[in-house]
Amino acid sequence: MTDNPLRATVSLRGVILSPDNELLLVRRVSDGGWELPGGRLEPDEDPIPGLCREIREETSVEVAVEEPIHTVAWRNEDNRERFAVYYFCSTNDRDVRLSSEHTTAEWVTSETACRRLSDPQTRGVERAMDTISIL
Repeated sequence: MTDNPLRATVSLRGVILSPDNELLLVRRVSDGGWELPGGRLEPDEDPIPGLCREIREETSVEVAVEEPIHTVAWRNEDNRERFAVYYFCSTNDRDVRLSSEHTTAEWVTSETACRRLSDPQTRGVERAMDTISIL
């Protein structure tokens, strides 16, 4: 038993792959940083429907959630505890309409995504690309 249990904000992120193996990234209004679409669950919400809702609200893209591919806990730059679950998702829908939370959306290669994203999100992308190389 640990004396200091994790007290983290939990978020779900989709590593969304298009048929031509491009990934969807969105740019935050708050600080201009790039991220994978997703967010936090509402009370009593199941993870997969919650992830689909978050992605739809942020991007209007409908996705098929395949499987969880990565989990990570860390402290952010404000020293707040975070826990994220990354899911491999696929879509044929490349028509993005952003919510007010983001300024830009781009479909990019995995290499570009890894250059733009934070370390925890980059690991999610790398795991997704490993998943498709196995298929």
